[in-house]
Amino acid sequence: MTQQPGSSTAAHPPHPVEHALADGAPAAAAPDDHAPADTVAGAGTGRDDGAGRDDDAGRDDDAGRDDDGASAAEGAPGAPVLAVLALGWLAAMLWSTRAAITSTQAGVTAVSLSAYALPGVISAALVAGAGAALAVTNLLARRGVDRATLRFVVATGGGLLVGLVSAVAINLVYSDNATTNVIAGTTAAAAVVGGAVAGARNAPAVGAVVTATLAIGIFVVAFSQLRDPLFVLYGGEGGQEAMVGAAKWVSRTESVVAGLLAGLLAFGYLRLARRRALRRDPDAPPVRWPAYLLAGAGPGLLLLLTEVIIRIGGRSLLDLAGALSEADAVAQTALGTSRIDNAVWVLFVGALTTLIAFGRTLGPATDDEEETPAV
Repeated sequence: MTQQPGSSTAAHPPHPVEHALADGAPAAAAPDDHAPADTVAGAGTGRDDGAGRDDDAGRDDDAGRDDDGASAAEGAPGAPVLAVLALGWLAAMLWSTRAAITSTQAGVTAVSLSAYALPGVISAALVAGAGAALAVTNLLARRGVDRATLRFVVATGGGLLVGLVSAVAINLVYSDNATTNVIAGTTAAAAVVGGAVAGARNAPAVGAVVTATLAIGIFVVAFSQLRDPLFVLYGGEGGQEAMVGAAKWVSRTESVVAGLLAGLLAFGYLRLARRRALRRDPDAPPVRWPAYLLAGAGPGLLLLLTEVIIRIGGRSLLDLAGALSEADAVAQTALGTSRIDNAVWVLFVGALTTLIAFGRTLGPATDDEEETPAV
């Protein structure tokens, strides 16, 4: 029993146990007549009430932590900047798609170009919805609001707002044709889904996914300038078989580099979030490996989610583009397969890169961390 200064146990120490009885059996110690009831109860459990209060306090301190070791109240670093960049990227994708469609005559070419541009618009809408929702939920975290249900509802509402604004803008700016409503509706749905994704409890991991996915979108546009030189480098100037092989290697190179970029950016973002958390609370628990795994694989998962939204919401547009000719049908099938292949490569390469980078930060266990053998 712990005897604390000023406590009842210090003022009235317990009587020693009587070991010598007439029949040779030990007898239990009699409690002090002047000791309060709580002290007597504490003697039976082997600990006093102060210890029980300390245990409860320790459980309360850990209640706000999630399974990955991150505080639920911690926000994502730079969330307002991410929201602005993501919304700007969505606006740029919508504007470029409109320019490509309106530069051609209405009909076959417009439908085909709309089907080709739809994946980029949906991916940008997912990131924009998640980025805007992340900025709003950061405000809730700063005000001390940490209810999971409220966070999810607010995040989904933020994505819904982005989707409604985007849909209205598409209907006002785009030409009134059969593809406009499909693009508007699918974009709105993607923004809502992105907002719901941002309602996850681990805000730093979501911020890392948004950062990496936004960077991948910009990288893909920049990589388009290198496709022709790489196609020649991989021997694409030969026959039909050589051209197919070169195109496959160009696509594979793009996917691997995008996965490496996603993994490194996700890891760097989580390290930045960790340093910021330590500045606020030196006793903040470390971010565990599942958060890094999720952040690295997140961009690939969003790309797969983009494909699901396209296949459901944009199905009518894809069928219309594929019905134009046999060549268009083959092209749409090949593009869909290529997008799935790219998403899978980004997912696994990004996750592996992040885990390797995280593993390199782990040092050997010190003597203090090793368990002492039981005596």
